[in-house]
Amino acid sequence: MLTVATANVNGIRAAFRRGMDAWIATRTPDVLLLQECRAPAEVVNEHLEGWHVVHQACELKGRAGVAVASRLPVRAVRLGLGGYGPAGVAEPPGDTGRWAEADLELPGGGVLTVVSTYLHSGTAGTPSMDEKYAYLEKVTARMAELAAAEHPALVAGDVNIAHRNVDIANWKGNLKNAGFLPEERAYVDRWLDELGWTDLGRAHGGEGPGPYTWWSWRGQSYTNDRGWRIDYQLANAALAPRAVKVEVDRAPTYEARWSDHAPVVATYDL
Repeated sequence: MLTVATANVNGIRAAFRRGMDAWIATRTPDVLLLQECRAPAEVVNEHLEGWHVVHQACELKGRAGVAVASRLPVRAVRLGLGGYGPAGVAEPPGDTGRWAEADLELPGGGVLTVVSTYLHSGTAGTPSMDEKYAYLEKVTARMAELAAAEHPALVAGDVNIAHRNVDIANWKGNLKNAGFLPEERAYVDRWLDELGWTDLGRAHGGEGPGPYTWWSWRGQSYTNDRGWRIDYQLANAALAPRAVKVEVDRAPTYEARWSDHAPVVATYDL
């Protein structure tokens, strides 16, 4: 059995100060997929001492940053999606720190490809949404390749898109807001319906509403469970049947949180 957890840590330094290290010690995941590390490599490695770490920092200081931390050996690493944009165009600074991909060696032989991704949040009606859609095109191109792979592959992280009405508590009030726009949700439709990925959080979490994975720090959102489900574990056809359990590790109280996101933890029979 292999346990994989994905979590937007909202700053790795802050998360560890709030108790993320205790959660890791209790949960004992085999693989951690982290987003919004917001730190240089030396800081990430310091907090994840003893792990095999793959990390891509953002070129814009204090933003984004993704990491794969594994107890399994790492066979290969691929960072960023620069090769999926226009030919000869470098990856923009805002697109860095958003895609870390690693091939992990499984104990019984074979490879598991894992991706930690942090997609743009965006603001409706601004250039930031154009940037998000451009990046979603790159993501979709790479996911099409991984979907066709014969070996198991997992794309996980903070996608910043709530897919369906049951994935957001106040869906009526957010129909025109980034994170729930029809154009964004159509990308998730494509991943699931056309490319054949499985949304394990929904497949194992029932028909909803929820379970949510993000709540605002402000007000009573957490106490009243008025959240969004924007953190995913997406499995290709070779991996999806191997998932035996998927859970959202929602902290028991607002005060016990170490991020504004809750980890999504999946157990695989590999």
